[in-house]
Amino acid sequence: MLAEFILSTALVATVGWSIKAGRLHRRQVTELMREKVKIQTEERRVFDFLHAIGEALKDDSHAGDLDGRIVEGALRILEADGGTLYLTNVKGTVLQPTYVSKGSPPFVELPKIVGSAMTSVHAQIRLQAVKVGEGLIGLALAEKNVISLLPTDARLERLLAYGVNSAFIAPLVYAGQNLGVLALARSGKSQPFGPEHFNTFKALAEQTAFSLFDAFLHHEAAEKQQIEKDLNIANEVQRILLPSEPPVIEGFNVAGTNMPARYLSGDYFDYIPLDEDRTGVVVADVSGKGIPAALLMAMTRTALRLLARGEGTAAEVIRKLNAQLYPDIREDMFISLAYVVMDRRGNEIRLVRAGHDAPLVYRAADKSVTKVNPPGMAVGIDSGGAFNRVTNEFSLFLEPGDCLILYTDGVTEAQDRNGDEFGLEAMIRSVQASASEGAAGIVQRVTSDVKAFIGDQPPHDDITLITILKK
Repeated sequence: MLAEFILSTALVATVGWSIKAGRLHRRQVTELMREKVKIQTEERRVFDFLHAIGEALKDDSHAGDLDGRIVEGALRILEADGGTLYLTNVKGTVLQPTYVSKGSPPFVELPKIVGSAMTSVHAQIRLQAVKVGEGLIGLALAEKNVISLLPTDARLERLLAYGVNSAFIAPLVYAGQNLGVLALARSGKSQPFGPEHFNTFKALAEQTAFSLFDAFLHHEAAEKQQIEKDLNIANEVQRILLPSEPPVIEGFNVAGTNMPARYLSGDYFDYIPLDEDRTGVVVADVSGKGIPAALLMAMTRTALRLLARGEGTAAEVIRKLNAQLYPDIREDMFISLAYVVMDRRGNEIRLVRAGHDAPLVYRAADKSVTKVNPPGMAVGIDSGGAFNRVTNEFSLFLEPGDCLILYTDGVTEAQDRNGDEFGLEAMIRSVQASASEGAAGIVQRVTSDVKAFIGDQPPHDDITLITILKK
């Protein structure tokens, strides 16, 4: 009997332990399943976060959504109740909130609002920038450390009034560049963040910084591409403004060229029909380079074309041009130009030199080349008093075979690899060597010699050249 009792007791105990072990196993399995589901959910959220950011980066139409996708994605992954993304200004000294989620607490001190002009905390947050180094937001970026505000942290006290029970604040830094700050908070009945959430948040912040940097590079490349496209269009427009072919003038042979050093040229030349017998020729050089010079060049061309067709001598035309442009020219800019009026009925040329490089005259009789250097002041320097006194006409007579050469300093000041200039003497030799080939031959020879002198160096300045040969 005793043996049976002992056996029965042992059997009951074994069954009891088996039941307990089974229950414990089921709890463990259930717990493992819950943990697996939790991990899978977090993985799916992280994947969705990365996918949303990737879509925003590759699709320009969604580029403006990137800030929102970052914050909302981070909220889902960490099951946070509110968050704000701050990005630095161009100088990197101020953090500006670029996306504030619904329910986000103010991570920075808000100014006291008098009256009811502004009652929305959300609106106040969006307007409140913070300097780098100030407050928790500014401090996180200045020290490049993630700030963890858990329930026992005294720094959380100010946020308690907004129901916050924990928060994370991370600097967004990539490739040595301070990009911004990401801040998330839990509040209300949500369980506070714990140490186990810290690494996930830190990884999200690192991915966010990379995404923002990538977006910056993408935006910069797109802007550069657009600028290049705009400059190419501007270059085409500017080429349209230049003569496509030389004028046909009885008794003269004319040729010209313009080679911009960059996309846009501050040089220009033009042939302006004045009447049945007379034609104006101008070469000009606007101080400076790039878009400002190109715009001033276009203004000069338009104004001169209108004024040249009116009444008055060549000198009077240039004086009127100066009077019209002077009020609209910046103090640090001016226009040097040489303006020539040819008359098919004779061999006299009327020349006005407004502060421009002295034209050259080739004489066929002795193959000599000399400067034509009448006085003159650049357009845009003086309102008219001194300009009108100094700037006058000069008469020049050309015999058959003689040639007048107008040019900008981009020809004589062209530099080789060593920084040496092409120079006036080299230009004169080029003219003398090609004078027998006509106006176009001179232009071709001079520009060819300049290119050979420069070599593979990019042009230092715009090159413009016009030749007027008397038949």
